[in-house]
Amino acid sequence: MAMWNPWRGCKKCSDGCLHCYIHKGDAKRGVNTNDIAKTKDFYKPIDKLKNGNYKMKPGLVYLGFSTDFLIEEADEWRKECWSMIRERQDCTFLFLTKRIERFMDCIPEDWGDGYDNVVVCCTIENQKNADKKLSVFATLPIKHKCITVQPLLEKVDMEKYMDDIELVVVGGESDYNARPLDYDWVLDIREQCIKKDVQFEFRQCGTHFIKDGKRYKLQTKDLCKQAKLADIDYLPVGRNNEHKTN
Repeated sequence: MAMWNPWRGCKKCSDGCLHCYIHKGDAKRGVNTNDIAKTKDFYKPIDKLKNGNYKMKPGLVYLGFSTDFLIEEADEWRKECWSMIRERQDCTFLFLTKRIERFMDCIPEDWGDGYDNVVVCCTIENQKNADKKLSVFATLPIKHKCITVQPLLEKVDMEKYMDDIELVVVGGESDYNARPLDYDWVLDIREQCIKKDVQFEFRQCGTHFIKDGKRYKLQTKDLCKQAKLADIDYLPVGRNNEHKTN
């Protein structure tokens, strides 16, 4: 697994962005997250060793996890990224986006019905954005589609949008002032996934977690561990767990 951030910086654009970990981390370092800038790793996928081999090994590549790959400020750079993605057919590039409505304006000319080596993960957090974004996502020509429901802020009905979805990831919000995550909401989405035979993964609890009507406050270091202990992930029979989000 590799990480490729061709640019950094992002702008809050959705209800789930309130306590964004990228903005919090940048604030501690005195960095303005709203400044979108290319990084020194821009050409990382095609950098080569002296022997001519690629420095970045084949396999899954997390793309743009310190930004949004479809953000407007990066429009002039994205075409070159698509070229590198096309060159590295030995890698699978996975990116999350809160800007799925921009997708058709951001794809390369030869996209067709999608690149085999690209996984697109649409991020939502509540019913309003599920209806708004997933209705668009369902119409797009993408070969590998995932949905990330992080942070899950309320009960969400998304079963009608799950056709052709390979994976749904659910998680809570991590912050002192985090909005609560009710375990019943998680289980409800799990049942929707089982009905549609879609892979489901409970990634992390929220800092403020509700189970059986009781409220808990969890430490950040325990959020993923507690979700794993719940042991509710669902993997359809015969399906390989090959596309994992962070």
